[in-house]
Amino acid sequence: MSAGKHCEIERKYLIRYPDIKKLQAQKGVEQWEIVQIYLTVSGPGETRRIRQVVSGGEIKYYKTFKKRLTDLSNEEDEGEIDQLEYIHLCQEQQPGCKPVGKTRYRIPYEGHILEFDIYPFWDDRAILEIELEHENEGAAIPDYVQIIRDVSADPAYKNRSLAENVIYEDI
Repeated sequence: MSAGKHCEIERKYLIRYPDIKKLQAQKGVEQWEIVQIYLTVSGPGETRRIRQVVSGGEIKYYKTFKKRLTDLSNEEDEGEIDQLEYIHLCQEQQPGCKPVGKTRYRIPYEGHILEFDIYPFWDDRAILEIELEHENEGAAIPDYVQIIRDVSADPAYKNRSLAENVIYEDI
């Protein structure tokens, strides 16, 4: 996770449900158990969220504020918080948004970190996110990943949208 204010540029792909054992076997893999809660916002294109991340037996908490710049870019301000602030911010949960739980596998691959998000409500698909340096940058994707389509610009596949309405369309 990047700390502080920065520009986040990422591609997001809807992929076929991956072989979890293959993900776990990749060199340098990190596994995170994440619960994220979306908070009320003050303006269009803005997102506020908090996260609990469990990794390696350690629990950390984060708050993130995002402002959408383009389909691929956000201005993001992210930082670690303590458990007390996390609990306090839970009171600002956006009505109609459920907490989103997921397992994230972070895998270094050819100069990028591939982030595979596995959700408990899907058994046929997952999300792959790749952070980029600029919007026109390409990123290599391993041959064990089956891309269904690029959903970077599809608001239905933003985590905030999934917190409001899980997608069960045929793929």
